[in-house]
Amino acid sequence: MQRKEDMNRAVVYSTEHGRICPGCGKPKEQCVCGQEKALPKGDGIVRVRLETKGRKGKGVTVITGVPLDDDGLNGLAKQLKQRCGSGGTVKDGVIEIQGDHRDTVMAELGKSGYVVKRSGG
Repeated sequence: MQRKEDMNRAVVYSTEHGRICPGCGKPKEQCVCGQEKALPKGDGIVRVRLETKGRKGKGVTVITGVPLDDDGLNGLAKQLKQRCGSGGTVKDGVIEIQGDHRDTVMAELGKSGYVVKRSGG
């Protein structure tokens, strides 16, 4: 009988094949896990809101519902951060821009052709 620790281990590198995908166990070049990722589904509306909860009173502009993959989100986040002149990040398909930049973000996304709505208060 195998121990629990042995069952959870997966080979992540092989001297013969290089990097191994922990999901499917195939070499990274032949991985089928990454091909199944699709764009997130939504209603086609990008929502922009201001969050302060859990941030010690600091405001963060949160953008959700953008129908882009991870690389597209990172590119859009970089563009928005430069436009707003502040920092930010992308977490779990959500773009966060430091500070209250709702008007600037909404205008910039509107120029890019997205349907944008302000959510929250």
